[in-house]
Amino acid sequence: MLPIKLSRANLSSLVPTVATPTYDVENISAGIVHLGFGGFHRAHMARYTHDLMGSTRDHGDWGIVGVGLLDGDRHMRDALLPQDCLYTLVERTATQDTASVIGSVCGVLHAQDNRAQLFDALDDARVRIVSLTVTENGYCMDRASGALDVDNPAIRHDIASPTEPVSAPGIIVQAAKRRMLARQPGFTALSCDNVQHNGHVLAGSVLALARLSSPDVVAWVEDNIHFPGTMVDRITPVTTSDDLLILRDEFGVDDAWPVFCESFRQWVIEDDFIRGRPAWEHVGAQFVKDVAPYEFMKLRLLNASHLAVAGLGQLSGYEFMAEAMADKKISAFMRALMDRETGQTLRPVPGIDLTLYKKTLIERFSNPKIRDTTQRVNTDAPLATLLDSARDRLKDDQSIDLLALAIAAWIKRVAGENDHGQPLDIRHPLAAPLRDKAREGRRDPGPVIGIRPLFGNLADDTRFVAPVSRWLERLYDLGTQGTLERALAEGSF
Repeated sequence: MLPIKLSRANLSSLVPTVATPTYDVENISAGIVHLGFGGFHRAHMARYTHDLMGSTRDHGDWGIVGVGLLDGDRHMRDALLPQDCLYTLVERTATQDTASVIGSVCGVLHAQDNRAQLFDALDDARVRIVSLTVTENGYCMDRASGALDVDNPAIRHDIASPTEPVSAPGIIVQAAKRRMLARQPGFTALSCDNVQHNGHVLAGSVLALARLSSPDVVAWVEDNIHFPGTMVDRITPVTTSDDLLILRDEFGVDDAWPVFCESFRQWVIEDDFIRGRPAWEHVGAQFVKDVAPYEFMKLRLLNASHLAVAGLGQLSGYEFMAEAMADKKISAFMRALMDRETGQTLRPVPGIDLTLYKKTLIERFSNPKIRDTTQRVNTDAPLATLLDSARDRLKDDQSIDLLALAIAAWIKRVAGENDHGQPLDIRHPLAAPLRDKAREGRRDPGPVIGIRPLFGNLADDTRFVAPVSRWLERLYDLGTQGTLERALAEGSF
């Protein structure tokens, strides 16, 4: 079939196997500004909002303005604007793909190129939610102290030039100040990142920056912005050129930037919104008083396991997560890690069967249709998911043997080379010092663990250093596969 270019005018021409919006996309107005407009947001929050708009006619005022913050986000903006901000979401099980055109986005811009448009949107009192997915690094917090990292270049810029912010916290502070001066109402700042206590972390980052750059707005922020916590979950690989071809060949859609993701999705939200919210609970989201148990479950079981598998997998030479999970040694390690260590740090989770949840995680990671790369996971998954689990275990004087193996793999990986001598692309704000310290120490993790903004005081705890050192020595001496084989033979997992 001849592919049809995606646009509002062409929606009626798409084949019936492509689900199109059942609501009038011409009449969507902005109620949400989303900072960090990437693939995950388009697969998750925008999908929930799209479904809600299709379920009732009363939610067209919750349209989303997507805001890119990174240099590469310009390409997404330039791809989506000619498509009237429409895009195709392909949801994949192991046996079937389904395609839907998502219409909940009513604008796309780049924070630095379209600054006036950005603040026009944020100034609009009809915008009641400012949401964000900027990864852990986007909060500009010092991991060791939990305070704002005032040495972060973006924070230094935003303190010196608060009216031209480049960081997500800086944008929120400036939006708050403009609303305060204009006597406009506040908004809810909704973090959708895999960060423990993400609402609290966002509030701390925003208030700390406000005290330094715009102290007159601090009290207004405290009174007029709410920061609910959330737990978000959906595996969303980076879109590739092959994905564009699959969409053209299987569904007849010419889309410059679609999103491919798994069929599973989950969203748990603390119900603390200052000026109303979409009724996302009607389309599968869960609103709770306390999101912490769900957040812990996801961070400790999914995110920690994701990073552990990705580290061992990439060192072994596996490009895709499903390939790593097909390695019985790595999948056995993941099961043991969840059962013996990370899962043991959890509190009871209302309504969740943890045994079934862990089984589902293994199935999701193993789905060959989700071509999620070990590179993406190693780049995006926070090291804190492993370190925080280790801290909790050590606090109770419990073993961290399996966590230590995952951390040792992370340290070996940041040296920039896999077990076959092939270079690895290390994407991290501290990539250069991490590489240098990992190469300096090699079999000794001390130089890397001594980076306080990442590891804090763990370098002073022999209960942490000793097992990490033992595993790192083995990874260098035996390689990843040899290390896993020896560990299995010894009954380590």
